[in-house]
Amino acid sequence: MKTFRSRLLLALALALPTAAAAQRLDPVYIEDRLNQLQQSITMLTGQIEQLQYRNQQLQQQMEKMRADYEYRLDQLEKGGGRGGPRPGGSPSAAAPPAGPAPAAPPPAESANSDQLYHEAFKKLQDGDYPGAERGFKSFLQSNPRHVLAGNAQYWLGETYYARRDYQNAMTAFAEGYKVYKTSPKGPDNLLKLGITLAALGRKTDACAMFAKFNQDYPRATDLQKRRIDQERQKNGCG
Repeated sequence: MKTFRSRLLLALALALPTAAAAQRLDPVYIEDRLNQLQQSITMLTGQIEQLQYRNQQLQQQMEKMRADYEYRLDQLEKGGGRGGPRPGGSPSAAAPPAGPAPAAPPPAESANSDQLYHEAFKKLQDGDYPGAERGFKSFLQSNPRHVLAGNAQYWLGETYYARRDYQNAMTAFAEGYKVYKTSPKGPDNLLKLGITLAALGRKTDACAMFAKFNQDYPRATDLQKRRIDQERQKNGCG
């Protein structure tokens, strides 16, 4: 009997909504949690992008080393493999002129630019949004055509969006969409531009941005397309 009563009390306790459960049913709470999760996904995506970029750099360095090794080996083979032409040989027997020199390693400026970008992104991860803002601005001023410039413009917008500075966020995302439209972060700039416009109460403009997405980025990822569909539905876009 006691066992049955204990089970009944446990079942009733589980059936009654707790304060935490009631909070989870609050639409404001759910919206806030969704925004936090989306922000976490955004940051994780940024980390993946950095890893992919570093992997690309390593592959390029390995390719240059391989090309240099093959070039040197080719020169040794053309020279007979014994240190060049035989003594007394005619000029025509000498080793042929050297071919194109192997590609030079990236200049120091490129390494410094990469470091500046990664330092700015690290500040963004740590929640130092003003520091990240300064870092990305400095990177963009010095490297407007860098392969990571489109990424930097997008993350600059995120430094404002995270602080609910939607006006500057809108400007940054619009700049990213306009100037770096074909960059890997072009779709994200357009997506976040629409989201920021909606946050500013400009839902008509936001819907117009969402409508451009499939036309401008037909090869966007499934995740990006789902986000567009969610935002269109959320903002009542026709």
